[in-house]
Amino acid sequence: MSHFPLYSLFLLFCYLNSSSYASTDSFIPCLTTRNVPQSIIYTTHSKNYTSVLQEYIRNDRFKTSQTLKPTLILTPTDESQVGKVVICAKAATLHLRIRSGGHDYEGLSYTSKSPFAILDMLNLRSIQIDLTNQTAPTPTAWVQSGATLGELYYKIWETSETLAFPAGVCPTLGIGGHISGGGYGNLLRKYGLSIDNVVDARVVDASGRILDREAMGEDLFWAIRGGGAASFAVVLAFKVKLVTIPNPVTVFEVTKTQDENATEILHRWQFIADKFDNDLFVRAEILPSGNAAATVTFVAMYLGNSDDFVRISTTQFPELGLEKHHCKEMSWIKAAMRWAKFPDDAPVMDLLAQNQGASTFKVKSDYVTSPISITGLDGLLRRIGDGFTLQFNPYGGRMNEIPATAAAFPHREGNIFKIQYFYMWNEVGPGVVDKHLEIVRDLYDYMEPFVSKNPRRAFLNYRDIEIGSKSEGDGVDAYNEAKIYGKKYFGDNFDRLVRIKSVVDPSNFFSHEQSIPPLPNKRIQTRKEF
Repeated sequence: MSHFPLYSLFLLFCYLNSSSYASTDSFIPCLTTRNVPQSIIYTTHSKNYTSVLQEYIRNDRFKTSQTLKPTLILTPTDESQVGKVVICAKAATLHLRIRSGGHDYEGLSYTSKSPFAILDMLNLRSIQIDLTNQTAPTPTAWVQSGATLGELYYKIWETSETLAFPAGVCPTLGIGGHISGGGYGNLLRKYGLSIDNVVDARVVDASGRILDREAMGEDLFWAIRGGGAASFAVVLAFKVKLVTIPNPVTVFEVTKTQDENATEILHRWQFIADKFDNDLFVRAEILPSGNAAATVTFVAMYLGNSDDFVRISTTQFPELGLEKHHCKEMSWIKAAMRWAKFPDDAPVMDLLAQNQGASTFKVKSDYVTSPISITGLDGLLRRIGDGFTLQFNPYGGRMNEIPATAAAFPHREGNIFKIQYFYMWNEVGPGVVDKHLEIVRDLYDYMEPFVSKNPRRAFLNYRDIEIGSKSEGDGVDAYNEAKIYGKKYFGDNFDRLVRIKSVVDPSNFFSHEQSIPPLPNKRIQTRKEF
């Protein structure tokens, strides 16, 4: 049995009792009695507190001196420790924020408006690939939530050059948040989202129990696939099925200016992007040009050779003028690195790099269900100033085949493409953030007539606090406020998410400004009441 050194424990008590965070007074002793090592606990007086806090903060908007800092940071090294942290935090009424990677556009996994602690999954990053069932049905992998996509891709590449996993293009994304919010990438038209390829999970519930799919039940398993797991439980690991990829695949990148009919080509892209062969994913990226209107870059990956790719493009998208010299054939892992903006000669090991750096930015999202007019696109391209990057990501293919109710993520058939509005700035000083947020809002307002309506939908993993947030605590007001963003993120699935929340976490232990609330003034006692 291991305990804190008495002097260290005394110092912790002195610190906690001198602070305003009375809820932590019983938290440390609770961990001690459960043999949780001191080495995973960081207070604001700990030597490495600041470095651990900032390691996974990607948005400098939340690195200011005005940002409320966590009272404690907890970095479990074993899955059993997570359950003990949850038990002790709940007993001490200590609010937890759960972080796995830090690609959290609004910082909700590491900031709060009231005293809190961070449960950081950075040490839980093991990946175990199982090829024993490679012939029937598919190989699988257990991936802990603190692992990154780059680590998963690297591990897959070490195992096979013809296996992959459908997920994002940024290698520093943390598995826990990326998958539980939906998880998409350039394989979605062939294989769907990350959540469509999850077959099991391990979570810690609000009672501190470790549950797999069978133990948690299909309702909670449904909710953590696209509903944002941080509203329901702590995800320890996902079991994912790997998919088969040809070797080589073909990639290309072609930029069109206004002199090369960029607006007209982008307009045509809308009519075919979701109808291409399922093996083809063509993203349109809009960037400022410094002239009258932005440029449009078409970035693609085709699961096949360049001859077939050119034939498909020439037949279905002749306006692009694609020729074979535009194309490059390479392995899937090198294509993944190219999408992540690595140089072509970069070693695969670079996928393991952890430090992405940070910038100051704001993101919003939209779904487009009918093509935007040329006039509308022209107005958009003329509004793209310095700092903006817009991505039009096509749907269709496998996304049209999966029902909107198959998982908590609802945005399926009927969407042509999804837009990410990414805006970054370097300016500092009083009023700067508000000024730049207003620039993003202006563009977002301009797009309102051209995107989904009733509600105007949004993507959970492109978290946007401005589309609504709920009040602290429970009750009818908080529930009604949550419906605003809940319907935008989850559509009709929001109501089922609320019912599940009311069963698995009726006391609302797992919560944040855009979490799923329990039903107000009612506590569902059993799963039979669904």
